[in-house]
Amino acid sequence: VQLQASGGGLVRTGDSLRLSCAFSGRAFSTYVSAWFRQAPGKEREFVAAISRSGGSTYYADSVRGRFTISRDNAMNTVTLVMNNLTPEDTAVYYCAADRSRTSTSQALYEYWGQGTLVTVSS
Repeated sequence: VQLQASGGGLVRTGDSLRLSCAFSGRAFSTYVSAWFRQAPGKEREFVAAISRSGGSTYYADSVRGRFTISRDNAMNTVTLVMNNLTPEDTAVYYCAADRSRTSTSQALYEYWGQGTLVTVSS
């Protein structure tokens, strides 16, 4: 299993950005998926997670209402749409996947992408 995150970049406060995570491997629909982020000088934190079918989603309080996670099991991708970005959203964003239950804990995710940098200027 390999995950490839993309879509990061430099944006301004209030802008939107769409991150994508491409899954390489079999049976993507049997994996739960999530996004985490790590800001400079801080520990990696949970952002959003999605169930195997996409029917259940979970968000960190800091992004709820601004970010939307979705998946396309036919295309083997997970997407994170980020709206109304602020400088506090500046971080390297990582996608993750696992065959166990959906979780907000990074310890439960076995597979990780390489990260994509999001920088939000004020």
